[in-house]
Amino acid sequence: MRDDTLYENEEVQEAIRRLPPKVYDDRIFRIKRTLDLDMKKSILPKEQWTKYEQDIHYLEPYLKEAVRERKEQAEWQKK
Repeated sequence: MRDDTLYENEEVQEAIRRLPPKVYDDRIFRIKRTLDLDMKKSILPKEQWTKYEQDIHYLEPYLKEAVRERKEQAEWQKK
């Protein structure tokens, strides 16, 4: 999934921390499977690929919230 490949800056790390346990576990499984396949120099079978229509941006709501909170906190610190 696209959100599995995001660069983990502070906001992304905070969004990952806020994920529900099931979604977080699914993310970790996909990342571990990717690392295992890379180590074996093999490719995921085509029938297991994520189709474009199925690729949901599961991290986006948490990421938007983390960015909004960081901006709000910066505004409060200015005052």
